[in-house]
Amino acid sequence: MQLSNLTTVLIVEDDRNISDLIRLYLENQGFRCVTALDGSEALKVLSGSSDINLVVLDLMLPQVDGWEICRWVRQRTSLPVIILTAKGEIQDRLRGFNLGADDYIIKPFDPLELAARIKAVLRRSEDKPQQIELPNLTININSYAVKIAGEVADLTPREIELLHFLASHPDQVFTREFLLQQLWGFDFPGNTRTVDVHINRLREKLELISDTCQIKTIWGVGYKFVLGGENAKHLL
Repeated sequence: MQLSNLTTVLIVEDDRNISDLIRLYLENQGFRCVTALDGSEALKVLSGSSDINLVVLDLMLPQVDGWEICRWVRQRTSLPVIILTAKGEIQDRLRGFNLGADDYIIKPFDPLELAARIKAVLRRSEDKPQQIELPNLTININSYAVKIAGEVADLTPREIELLHFLASHPDQVFTREFLLQQLWGFDFPGNTRTVDVHINRLREKLELISDTCQIKTIWGVGYKFVLGGENAKHLL
């Protein structure tokens, strides 16, 4: 089926009534919608179309569950993912964010709020360059791949997003609260300690190239990404 030039949202929801409700509200907001009623159908759509701009994803799906779909998307694309589910436990929300979900909404939900969150996530995703190239560091947010000193780095999706965000804004200081809101979402159940933990892990992995780039602490404010010597001119 030929897709239009409108922003296209893939709705992955096995309850047809809920799927139809979301579709109607989003179409009224000017979105183009594609629906999938199970996980296998969702993967077929994602594999066969380059026109999807964002995924609204239920977790409890037939055939292939939402966790696996989120993992599949993050390993292959930079598509924003909003999890929409009845699974509201803190451990479920943490798992969703750690898998790389951009937002997590618990059912029952307000369709107008969902539309607003979709717009907010799309704005954030449009603002970031897709690849950053430095002499000893490459970050590709499309493929969620990072190379440090020429070697593929073992980073989690959230670590990649945090590194990419900071490296996209060199020498700019961000508070912990801002990073938490920007990368984990407004209603993330954790606190700013989550940011500190991810920053510490990134620093360990960047230690080999600390003369090229570092994540510095600005005491009483937050963190910033700094480049060494002439490396700033390599930032794309």
